[in-house]
Amino acid sequence: MSDSLHEPWLRGIAFNPAAPSDVLMRLVDQVAGEVGLLMCEGRDLPDDVIDAALRHPDRGIRRALAVNRHLDPAKLAPLATDPSGIVRGWLAGGPRPRPRWVRPLPDDILVTLLTAQDGGEDGMLTANEIIGELDSSPQIPLSFHRSMAGREHAELRIRAAWLWQLLTPAQRAGLLEDPDPAVRKAARESDWVLDPQAVEAKLPSIGSLSKAHVLGTCALSPALVEQCFADDTVHPLAWNRHTPADAVARLARHPEAKVRELVAARPDLGPDLVAELREDPDEDVRMRARLHPFPRTWAEYWAIHGVIGHGPDCTCPITEPITEPSPDWFAACAASEEPVLRRVAASWSGLPAELVETLAQDDDEEVRIRLACHHPLAPPHLLLDVFVTRPAHRPHLLTLPDFPRTGRTHLIGHPDPEVRALAAADPTLPLPPVSDPDESVRRAAAANPRLTPEALEALLVDPRTAEGAAANPSLPVPRMHALLDRCLNGTDAPHPTSRHRKTSPK
Repeated sequence: MSDSLHEPWLRGIAFNPAAPSDVLMRLVDQVAGEVGLLMCEGRDLPDDVIDAALRHPDRGIRRALAVNRHLDPAKLAPLATDPSGIVRGWLAGGPRPRPRWVRPLPDDILVTLLTAQDGGEDGMLTANEIIGELDSSPQIPLSFHRSMAGREHAELRIRAAWLWQLLTPAQRAGLLEDPDPAVRKAARESDWVLDPQAVEAKLPSIGSLSKAHVLGTCALSPALVEQCFADDTVHPLAWNRHTPADAVARLARHPEAKVRELVAARPDLGPDLVAELREDPDEDVRMRARLHPFPRTWAEYWAIHGVIGHGPDCTCPITEPITEPSPDWFAACAASEEPVLRRVAASWSGLPAELVETLAQDDDEEVRIRLACHHPLAPPHLLLDVFVTRPAHRPHLLTLPDFPRTGRTHLIGHPDPEVRALAAADPTLPLPPVSDPDESVRRAAAANPRLTPEALEALLVDPRTAEGAAANPSLPVPRMHALLDRCLNGTDAPHPTSRHRKTSPK
């Protein structure tokens, strides 16, 4: 057999779902080269293989494991204290490629990374650089942010002070009286965000990139509000819950429609202004004002804001909201005549099963798409429909546990090769299309478990199908070892772990 088949065989076996630990363990070996890295980064792995990779002398293997999005993050805890700062940094940065929803790191790993006194023995990164990677990743859940004010580590209580507006009044008071002077100092330095005069005094010294955040979240003095109107920088005021009532009224009559739209669904908007905005000349403003009977809290305001204007191909990260409306409000949205509100309901993962069933048949495509992408009870047929019609969502849909693995054979003649490849992998397909003109379809067909070991032999020696055949779960384990012997040892002599096993005839 040609050496040109070695790489396809290695890649195929590395991602063969039926490959046992003793096969995969051979690919963690340095002699496997790039394939071992791809495997440690790109698939679920048995616990003993994970343990071997965690202890591997090559930091490249450990780094690959650190960004594996298929593994339970709790199993990666040893990497938080890895000798290499590079490995710690990759763990802190999160999985690659980054999925739309990222599982948070367990509390013990977060505490380890956030309180580390150094960046590792290799000196490649500092502890602060690793923390910076963690801060920019979506791996810290809000529950951890909110718990930091009560943690035993002073470093964590200092970080809690930086998130002043997330804290309860009792937590703020506790940090201002904390026994640690560094914590008290951080609390005093953060308290200004709720003091209008302090915000006014501090704003000139804040960088231009942060000013919009300050104007959109902090308490504002009358003079600062007036300055925003004079400078025409009022957009952040439209969603700032601290904006004074008289300024809100002025924003509701602002000449720019986008400003009026942002104001129209504020929970503090009076009935007279609501009535006025419902007659606004701009359709989007009227729509927002029309939704006013539903949003009565800021949590509801932001739930609606997170849906409007995104479109059917939106692939924004799926993150947890800072505050969440009540289940009854979401149920009311699901029954609303307003498509926007039904989209909001479809985006909530806690929606009851009976409402999920109703929204799965909704006339509005965006409702169905959001339900497929956000709700764990979305029916498999809906996941498949969205996969076929909306390519932008395919990477995310394939990560969902309920994505259908069968019932796809009717798509085998689809003009889109990505859809045909999905159909070619269906184990109920009578004749997998191993001669399809598209490479990805041939690879999926060659990996179809319906193929017999005998049929796989011809596909293994064909460069067009070798990788798919090596990834086929029907491939006997002794045959996997025999292929690895040839690729890694350059010989047909059996590897010690494969001795005394019968090998399929060539």
